[in-house]
Amino acid sequence: MSPEESVAFAHHFGLQWLELRDVPGLPGGQKPYFFLPEPELREQAKLFRDGGIRISFINTNLLKKGLPGTKLISKKPQTPETLARAAAVAQEEYDQRFANLAKCIQSAHAFECPYLRVFSFLRAEHPEALYDRIANIIGEMAHKAQQEGVLLLIENEPACNVGNCRDLAAFLPKVPEKLLGFNWDPRNALSTHETPFPDGYRLLPKSRMRNAQIKGHDMLDPDLPLDWAPIFAAMDADGFAGQIGLETHYFDGTKLERSHLAMDKIVKLADANARAPVS
Repeated sequence: MSPEESVAFAHHFGLQWLELRDVPGLPGGQKPYFFLPEPELREQAKLFRDGGIRISFINTNLLKKGLPGTKLISKKPQTPETLARAAAVAQEEYDQRFANLAKCIQSAHAFECPYLRVFSFLRAEHPEALYDRIANIIGEMAHKAQQEGVLLLIENEPACNVGNCRDLAAFLPKVPEKLLGFNWDPRNALSTHETPFPDGYRLLPKSRMRNAQIKGHDMLDPDLPLDWAPIFAAMDADGFAGQIGLETHYFDGTKLERSHLAMDKIVKLADANARAPVS
């Protein structure tokens, strides 16, 4: 959706906050908000600010490449050439991690957004053996972000070393809570053959959850359901005070239509949860 469509979408559903990832329709094609040059950042931020919309979470792709020196899990056959290219890309991204972080922090400041998403590098063999090393890397980046008034939130992503609730529970204690929170995506955990709720949810350090995401499939696909009614109730009972965002994740040209359908169901679920008696 364009910024104007996003603001109209928010107004339609009475939303005050939106998440950001990519802005479409710019010269040269779609670009991520978090890497826009400062003049474009100011322009885009003004569009949302003038529309009365605040930004709750910026979905960056920080640390979503391989960790140098690790052997990645891959379902596709790899040739020496493809492995060499992947290793070169991973090293380049790693070397640029602080420069990329600085750009993302700049975007957070422009949008007055408190949270930036971060990943845990593409999934390697024996990921838990890498947690101390990854925690040191993320901890250093998180410290720099904290000094700028921004908190990094690690997301459970099945393609990465922290992929589900169990992984979050094992990894998060390695980085101080004041430096790192997490963005919970239950469907991502589901794709690792974990039952994200209630089993995985029980493992999560609830005080560190600052954002959660619902995928459109959770609401719209009868073959891919995820029941958010009890999840909402549990999050309320546990005192969750963050934001919950919609990732439509349809790439067939129906994103806007399905976003409306999914958000309509989410709002009705949230209203029903708010009216439910406290047990």
